Amino acid sequence: MNAIQAEKSEITDEDKNLAAVSDVEAGIRDFVRKDVAYLRRNPATPATDAPADTSAEAAVSSVNTLIHRVAGASLGEIENLITELEGLRTLMHNEGQRIQRELAGYAQLGQTAMKSTRMIADNLAQWKRTAPEPRQQD
Repeated sequence: MNAIQAEKSEITDEDKNLAAVSDVEAGIRDFVRKDVAYLRRNPATPATDAPADTSAEAAVSSVNTLIHRVAGASLGEIENLITELEGLRTLMHNEGQRIQRELAGYAQLGQTAMKSTRMIADNLAQWKRTAPEPRQQD
């Protein structure tokens, strides 16, 4: 059930991203059309230039607003990912230190076991040397 919900949330995020990209592309397309149309016109009178400048400025403003809206969402997601990655980095660093401490503990335990085994072996050898020889029966 959770997998289905995760897929739906991924699909909706993807749809939102595609919609935002489509909006940006449409805004840019409109801006270019208006800008090119403005350049193709012959300036007949100075009075006609003012409305064209206003519409071009409005188109630029519209495109800028659209880009800021799309970029803002992306920047928010990137900042969230950076924060999450920093948390994971801290976790991995702490786990690495914990593993190093455990390995040092196991190395100490291994050395202690070797010393104990050596001491037991030495005591057995000394005990054998001092023990009387067994008597043989005839």
